[in-house]
Amino acid sequence: MIEVNKAGEVWVFAEQHSGRLEDTPIELLSKGRELADQLGVKLAAILLGNGIDDMPDRLGHYGADKVYVAEHPLLEHYQANSYTKVIYDLIHKHKPQVVLFGATPCGRDLAPRIASAAKAGLTADCTDLQIGRHEIKKTGQVYDNLLFQIRPAFGGNIIATIINYDRWPQMATVREGVMPMPEANGTRKAVIVKETAHISSEDLPLEIIGQHIEEKKVNLKGARIIVAGGAGVGSKDNFKTLWDLAHCLGASLGATRAAVDLGFVDHDHQIGQTGTTVRPSLYIAAGISGAVQHISGMSDSQKIIAINNDPNAPIFKIANYRILGDLKEVLPKMISAIKEKV
Repeated sequence: MIEVNKAGEVWVFAEQHSGRLEDTPIELLSKGRELADQLGVKLAAILLGNGIDDMPDRLGHYGADKVYVAEHPLLEHYQANSYTKVIYDLIHKHKPQVVLFGATPCGRDLAPRIASAAKAGLTADCTDLQIGRHEIKKTGQVYDNLLFQIRPAFGGNIIATIINYDRWPQMATVREGVMPMPEANGTRKAVIVKETAHISSEDLPLEIIGQHIEEKKVNLKGARIIVAGGAGVGSKDNFKTLWDLAHCLGASLGATRAAVDLGFVDHDHQIGQTGTTVRPSLYIAAGISGAVQHISGMSDSQKIIAINNDPNAPIFKIANYRILGDLKEVLPKMISAIKEKV
């Protein structure tokens, strides 16, 4: 168990693959900066790899005060055993009070292994993080400046706040897209701390002969306009009308989990608690009832247009513009009107 260090830093795992820094750690640096400033401590990024070029400087531009860099040929490709050992060694050496990971496939694989090694708690898939005060009513013991790890629970029906006051570091994985992407400050510099990775080939039970990374078909996080459909669209054929509307607007196509599960569109288009979190300028929701699991992933859209034939659909409660009607009639009229003005 790592000892509790109230003056410990806030750390963000800077996930990178093949020399490319992922978006999620950059998003986490925005929240990490806020947490570190509240706690009055430094914000640091942990960067592992081999031949990492200018990535430490970029992390400084996005808010990191320090970047702990561990370079080794055996760290060129992610493997859970080697990354766990190196990061645990760094945690044991520097004793941070908060360690954050993106809830990516890599982060979800790595974070619980490190938490187990450190005998610390871990909250998965957080949608918010705050600093707060907690009192144990039975003993009257008060803990200040704890990390409140906030996430949906019970299928999104409640919001749970989880704390870890006695086994540190406080660790969490954070869903992609829920934190805003910070703006880079090219004049801001981080202190680069070179660390030695104490690993050997024995720490890698697998040999990676080659790797193939399939790029996502759609970049929902970067889309300014999204046209999204739910189970109410009715069929894969009916989804073609949404594709047509998206094409007219230069928009990306999104979907609810229900639409994905029904096979109307593939998983890359899924928005919501188990998909991508988005913040477009315009979000058009067609045939979407508005389950909390979906709303949690798109409610920060600047403008929401909802199309539904149910006047009591929950999506109408958050929509800026509400169209009550059959989407099979509404969507073709929208497409026709847009084409006439182009």
